[in-house]
Amino acid sequence: MKWNEILKKTDAVLFDLDGTVVDSMWIWKQIDIDYFNKCGLVMPDTYQQEIEGLSFYETAVYTHEHYMPDISAEELMREWNDMASDHYENKVKAKENIREFLEFLKNEDKRLGIATSNSSTLCHLTLRANDLIEYFDIILTGEGKMAGKPAPDVYLLCAKKLGVSPGRCLVFEDLCNGIRAGNAAGMMTVAIHDDYSGDQWDQKCELADYHIMSYKEITDEIY
Repeated sequence: MKWNEILKKTDAVLFDLDGTVVDSMWIWKQIDIDYFNKCGLVMPDTYQQEIEGLSFYETAVYTHEHYMPDISAEELMREWNDMASDHYENKVKAKENIREFLEFLKNEDKRLGIATSNSSTLCHLTLRANDLIEYFDIILTGEGKMAGKPAPDVYLLCAKKLGVSPGRCLVFEDLCNGIRAGNAAGMMTVAIHDDYSGDQWDQKCELADYHIMSYKEITDEIY
């Protein structure tokens, strides 16, 4: 009964948002392409790799400094929020069996947190739209100047605010840099499969302590 044993060692469960709680990674490549086109530019093939793990703010600063010097980081963030809002409110859906897993965790009195590189606007939009927001005790987002993943800062702050030792936290992540951030924070890490990063699956499994294709693997066992 692996998952029951793992959860007994856990006081808090922390989640990334995109590709981990909700199935949203698919929208960003087209948004990025559209925005570069709007600015009269062609998006480099390497762009999404370059920004992986960066916070919303860091991504805006990076894009401003490397590609769009005439557009401020603040304006970039505003325009990205506007372009993605409809998707996050009306098209992005929760990952399979995440609600059942969150319900179990709340019933077990686990503290729950979101630590995302995304914006507060988009995070709250999709959590409300999918009726998930009430499960989380804390939501940390990526507009501030705190270092993004793979730096452990956001996970350490999440644990501190929840009043839980990092060693008693379990982190769910869909990208390598997110798993690295959880590892660097001294937390147990779980890689979850997401089609967007399917080509990284073997690497994610090597980095994380545990891995799942879906939360259904956990809920089938614990129930």
